[in-house]
Amino acid sequence: MPELKKPDWEDLGGGIKRRIVADGEKLMQVEVHFQPGAEGYEHSHPHEQTTLVVYGGGTYSIEGQSYEMRTGDVILVPGGKKHGFLAMQGEETLLYDTFSPPREDFRKA
Repeated sequence: MPELKKPDWEDLGGGIKRRIVADGEKLMQVEVHFQPGAEGYEHSHPHEQTTLVVYGGGTYSIEGQSYEMRTGDVILVPGGKKHGFLAMQGEETLLYDTFSPPREDFRKA
């Protein structure tokens, strides 16, 4: 059976860190950890993305529309759409982001 070792966290600053937990030919899954109140600022990329709230929650925005998300909620972000996340105050939040195709910019050389 293969060893299931998770890589070290990459500190993104501002109370956010991430690590790639699955990296395949056609998709990638990334854990993203937010300290209370941390903000992942709006951005866009060509990749289709789903986000699952593992625990915690916050406000997810896509193209200016806001969605309150809590543990167990999932959202789909079409490629090219501006999106961001503001973690709720008072508790840490863990998201699982899945991308297709994989994010080459996340891979280490």
